[in-house]
Amino acid sequence: MPDKSPDKSGIYVIPTSIKVKKNSRCLELGYSDGTFELAFEFLRVWSPSAEVRGHGIGNGVLQTGKKDVTLLRIEPAGNYALKLVFDDGHDSGLYDWAYLRHLCLNQNDLWQDYLDRLAAAGKSRESSHINFKAL
Repeated sequence: MPDKSPDKSGIYVIPTSIKVKKNSRCLELGYSDGTFELAFEFLRVWSPSAEVRGHGIGNGVLQTGKKDVTLLRIEPAGNYALKLVFDDGHDSGLYDWAYLRHLCLNQNDLWQDYLDRLAAAGKSRESSHINFKAL
C-alpha cells in the first residue's frame, strides 16, 4: 500500500497526474500544489539505481553524455514506484513516490550539483555517440 501521508510541506507524495511530454523531453508530475517538469536527462542522471548511486556511500558513478537520452516507457512498480526505461539501455532503479517528489522540490539544487560535479571531473553532458538522421 502506498504511503498516503503528506510530506513536510503538507502535500501528498503520490502524484495526481503523470504525463510524458516527448516534444519537451520531460516527465510532468502533477500534485495538489502544482505541476513539475523533470527533464529526461535529469531523471536519468539522478536515477536511484545502484548503477548510478553505487553500492555504498561515496561509490556513486557520475553519469556523463546523457544530454540526449530519451525516456522510452514507464512501468508501474506495484503501487509505490515507477520504473523508467531509457533509450541508453538504463532500466534499473525504482523511482518511488517520495523520491520523485524530492526530485521535484530540489530540482534546481540537484541539477547545479550535477553540473558542478561534471565540471570538476572535466566531463560533459554531450553524448559521444553519432546520431544519424534519415535524409
